[in-house]
Amino acid sequence: MEILSAEQIRAWDQFTIENEPVASIDLMERAAESCFTWLEQQGYLDCSFSIYCGKGNNGGDGLALARMLSVQDCPVSVHILEFGAMGTDDFQANLARLHATSVEVRFIQGQENLLPVPEGDILIDALLGTGLNRRLEGVTEQVVQHMNQAGNEIIAIDIPSGLFVDRSSKGNTVIRAAHTLSFQCYKLAFLVPENEAVIGQVHILDIGLHEAYLKNVTSEQELVDEEMIRAIHRPRHQFAHKGNFGHALIMAGSYGKMGAALLASRACLRAGAGMLTCHIPGCGYDILQTALPEAMILTDADEKINTGFPDDLSGYAVLGIGPGLGMDGRTQALLETILQRYKKPVVLDADGLNMIASNPSLFFLLPPYSILTPHPKEFERLFGKSEDDFARLRLAIEKARDHQCVIVLKGHYTFIAMPGGKGYFNSTGNPGMAKGGSGDALTGILTALLSQGYSPNEAALFGVYLHGLAGDLAAEDLSQESMLPSDLIDHLGKAFLYLAG
Repeated sequence: MEILSAEQIRAWDQFTIENEPVASIDLMERAAESCFTWLEQQGYLDCSFSIYCGKGNNGGDGLALARMLSVQDCPVSVHILEFGAMGTDDFQANLARLHATSVEVRFIQGQENLLPVPEGDILIDALLGTGLNRRLEGVTEQVVQHMNQAGNEIIAIDIPSGLFVDRSSKGNTVIRAAHTLSFQCYKLAFLVPENEAVIGQVHILDIGLHEAYLKNVTSEQELVDEEMIRAIHRPRHQFAHKGNFGHALIMAGSYGKMGAALLASRACLRAGAGMLTCHIPGCGYDILQTALPEAMILTDADEKINTGFPDDLSGYAVLGIGPGLGMDGRTQALLETILQRYKKPVVLDADGLNMIASNPSLFFLLPPYSILTPHPKEFERLFGKSEDDFARLRLAIEKARDHQCVIVLKGHYTFIAMPGGKGYFNSTGNPGMAKGGSGDALTGILTALLSQGYSPNEAALFGVYLHGLAGDLAAEDLSQESMLPSDLIDHLGKAFLYLAG
């Protein structure tokens, strides 16, 4: 699913108006009807409503919604920001239609017009849409503060007023919505952690914008969806054998952190690698040989850390490096030697990333199209601090291009920055996955997919989606609170069955 800029969204509206064709006010009616239907389906029609409108098309959506609610005998009052200028044509047309109903319309010219909000009213925010280009001030800011301070549930139409679509709104006054009812596609503002407190739950409503528009538009970001993943997924051929699915090597673990090596290795085999060898310190031999008999084990000469590696790495389709590895100087020297000798893409996580952060010259040894999987703190160690989440996304794209690697920036909507300059947000996963070990599982999954011949771009998109889907299935069975990363791994089978269905 494309993630469009505010300008592209306006262009999509205009394209639909010209090519369906449909009158702009009828398109506004569709938007209001979709909001009304959502309210009806969620059981809100027993409530009373206070609807706050600007004089643009977002306000027109609010007026049309007020009329539809009044037809259903819902108590409704409408509050319009008044600056002495006419509204848009469609706003004025909907205001005329609303005047034909019994809905009470009030105009807000200053703070003295802000009346107490009735207890229990649902507040509808239709003040400002996606065209906002500067932070709120004056009466508009006062109205937003008034709504937020009322303590009532707020539902925003299209986007919470005061929130920029494509850049940071940190420090700005913004509507704090419990729900945001937006149209047709996700907006970048909905996918960054810094806006969590103001967007609430986001619901994308289909208003029938013309699909042909998307054939001629390119966006810098996309939301990974099921259709995209089904197109990537390759079901196995009937006469396949283990050699068709690659031999992966995972180098992980240190004394006290062998669980990370085990989780990554189990996930690698559950995600379909044909063969797996684990290179681990001597202390982990009995653990992995017992807990994962399907894996082959190479033990390091050192009992507690990894210091060496197989003489010949050419037989391995991919290396997964990092979970639980530790930061010993000998292990860092080992990583440098491996990167000098191994030229296929590698998967780097955890301490593998921390070693590069402590020795940035290793960046220049990375095989092209390697996959790096930092969480935000690891990303900061690698590339420095960012002033906001939007800046962090831009930095991820820049660094993926500079180093010709795939950067998987982990989070709720994990962001995948491709070396070609495009970014993807993942759409699966849940807060139950926020536990130590989930990242180790992802490392194993990505390693397995590269081993099976998926390209690095495909492996990153598929692997992150599959990881989140397995987490969602585990949460359904066990709850977000109770699920463990090992449960996520155990649900990879269900995830594959779902995608094959």
